[in-house]
Amino acid sequence: MNSEGDPAPPPPGGVLWSLAGDVRGLLMLPAALTLQVAHPAVGAGVDEHSVFRTDPWGRGERSLSSLLLWVYGGEAAAEEGRRLRKLHRSIQGTDTRGRPYHALTPANYAWVHATGFPVYQHASRYLVRPLTGAQERALYREWLQVGRILGLRDRDMPQTIEEFWPYYRRMLADEVEATPVVRELVATDVPVPPPDRGPLVLRAALGAAWPLLLPPLARFRRFITVGLMPPDAREAIGLDWTPRQERRLRLLGAVVRRTVPLLPERLRYLPAARSARAGWRAERRRRGVRPRPGGSAPSE
Repeated sequence: MNSEGDPAPPPPGGVLWSLAGDVRGLLMLPAALTLQVAHPAVGAGVDEHSVFRTDPWGRGERSLSSLLLWVYGGEAAAEEGRRLRKLHRSIQGTDTRGRPYHALTPANYAWVHATGFPVYQHASRYLVRPLTGAQERALYREWLQVGRILGLRDRDMPQTIEEFWPYYRRMLADEVEATPVVRELVATDVPVPPPDRGPLVLRAALGAAWPLLLPPLARFRRFITVGLMPPDAREAIGLDWTPRQERRLRLLGAVVRRTVPLLPERLRYLPAARSARAGWRAERRRRGVRPRPGGSAPSE
């Protein structure tokens, strides 16, 4: 806890500090978001209340900024958690199975949080390196801290990996399905407006080329979304995945694993992560703390 009693964010230098702000994390996010909306209540909430269709780029930018605050935001992390809970207070309705739902019902909100751990664990095998047993446990402990930031109580989250996997398998067996939002997120023929962020010249160029760019980008989005989703989740939702696609994903992963670690930090890490990491290193130097050999995070 910090001085005001707020839950602390994940520790600097931990596994999440290595994964969340790395550019490779951008490739992992679509799988996690799609797994979230495979829950009937979460899918219905997004379908009825989100602007992901009318403002996809803004929605994505805000989601990413929020995630980075949970991990790198320091005392601002808990404030972001409170903001999100306030934002979701009015989100309610009827889910895809005809059941009433509220976004902040612990079972629903906990699933949104829970999906990050299995996706990070699975996708790291392709894009970074397989997590060791110690790293998996550290990642889960750190992800629990994110849950507390989001306002979840410990009794609403499995407290150990040993408790998590039965919960996860039960959710796959009993809850997740190919909701309308899932089908839309993995479709390759749904219209998406051109990016409306960035310099005017770049936006104009993308807008002019968008009819040509969108089809291959949509196919890649589906490929990376389905491929980086854990196989048992993919099967539970009913998303097809072929041996040929698996070979292509392994090839892509091999290229990414070899090239990204060669990038300078200003290209490898997103700005919020880069700034937090630089501040942490400066503070350690000020205190005369030597770097740990090798570290605990999957940095390659």
